[in-house]
This record gives sequence, C-alpha cells and structure tokens, in this order.
Amino acid sequence: MSQLDKRKPISPSKPAPRRQVKSKRLAQDSALGLVSTTSFPAIVGTADMMLKSAEVTLVGYEKIGGGHCTAIVRGNIADVRLAVEEGARTAEQFGQLVSKLVIARPMPNLEAIFPIGSRLVEIAQNQKGYSRLSNMSIGLLETRGFPAMVGAADAMMKSADVQLASYETIGDGLCTAIIRGSVANVAVAIEAGMAEAERIGELHAVMIIPRLLEDLEHTLPVASCWLDKPEPLPMLMPNTVREKQRELVALPELEKTAIPMRKKAEEDLPL
Repeated sequence: MSQLDKRKPISPSKPAPRRQVKSKRLAQDSALGLVSTTSFPAIVGTADMMLKSAEVTLVGYEKIGGGHCTAIVRGNIADVRLAVEEGARTAEQFGQLVSKLVIARPMPNLEAIFPIGSRLVEIAQNQKGYSRLSNMSIGLLETRGFPAMVGAADAMMKSADVQLASYETIGDGLCTAIIRGSVANVAVAIEAGMAEAERIGELHAVMIIPRLLEDLEHTLPVASCWLDKPEPLPMLMPNTVREKQRELVALPELEKTAIPMRKKAEEDLPL
C-alpha cells in the first residue's frame, strides 16, 4: 500500500475482501524474467521455449544495439524461474546466451520506467491488429549484412511457397528475414536461404518454429501490408427529407341561385 493512501486500515476482527486478498497475493507472487542473447532468431526461439515451459506472459523484446536483444516475461515466481531456466538452456544450445535474470516482486517504479509492464502487451495487440499470416509456421534467417539477407529472402521465396512477413535489425550488422508458411515449405525455404546467404556474405543464425503461441505471435514484427485492420464505420449524417408539396384538390362548383330580395322583403311585411 502506498504511503500516500489515506484510507483507514481494515480492522483485524473483520476479514478482508476476497478481491483485495487476491490482488495482494498476486502482487507478492509476481516476478519478472529476462533472458538476453546476441541474435534475433535465438531470442525468438528462447521466448518460444519460455512460453511453452511455464505459465508466463511474454511482454516483448528489448533491443539495445550491438546485436543484443532481451526477451521479457512475467508471471508468478515459480513459473518465471522455470521459464528463465528453460529459455537460458535453449539460448546456450544456440551458443547465443549473454545473461539471465529473475526479479521477484518488482517495484512499481521499475515498471513505470523500463518497458517491462504487462500493460504494454495489451497496447501492442490493439495497435497491431490481425495478420493474414497468423497461424502459420515461421522461419527466421539472420545474416551479417543487408545484401546477404535480401538475397536469402529472394531465394527462400523462389524455392518454396512462403511469404516474407517482415525483417528485423538488431545492430552490429545483424538483420533477420522472417518468412511464414507451412512447416514443409518453411524448412525447404530456409535451406535455400542458408546456401544463398553463405554465398553472398555471412550466415549468422536460423530458426524454425512450427507452431506459435498467441503471445509470441503478437510480439513478432509484421509488415503493414499483411495487417487486416477493421475499416472505420461510415459516418452517419442526418438525412433531410423534403416534404412533398401538397396538391390542391379541385372542389366541384356550386350552382348559383338568384334570390329576389325585394319580393321576399314585401312578403315579410305585416299587413
């Protein structure tokens, strides 16, 4: 509870509301996990393993240049510890692990300054929209040098039925082409892209993920041409209806009858 909170504390004799007890327990059990690598395909594979090994939420990635990128997850302390250990083990298998960290019960000031708040996930999902490439397998091919990455992307699309979703740069000359398609097509395309990247320049890392979880799907870059954003509703303007001019109905002409006023007046005089 903040020092600025002036509300009266709950009496010990009265049980605390369930909602308050639950939120307090979640705050005490929450934790933050970070795993850092020097490759974008490696960090995506690491994040995928972290999500599939424990009940954690992927907040996103932080790229600080020089090829260093960090996957950030949130959850309870036990799940975050397990996810970080599995993610670090995966990064070690790639030979790309730099560091790992678990912070239990992070301070609110830490979440306000660093991009580690869970609210960022909701904002990213709302801004991103739905992609036509969702629910497809993903392949990542990282090179050192832009020409090698462009040549590899061209070779991958010409060798199999895959789509170039986007590309990512993380500094130190490292850039990654991201393709989507079926598992078989992605595997064939990655093989062709590896050969072309080695012919042109330097191949740094590759990664194939057959099935993406929703959290990982929303954090990966996708070109704007693949996004299906809902079209805005048309603006409703008041429709002024013109009143029809009333038609005049012609009435039948009455017959005119002449009444002799003088004769009638003489008949009315008394005798």
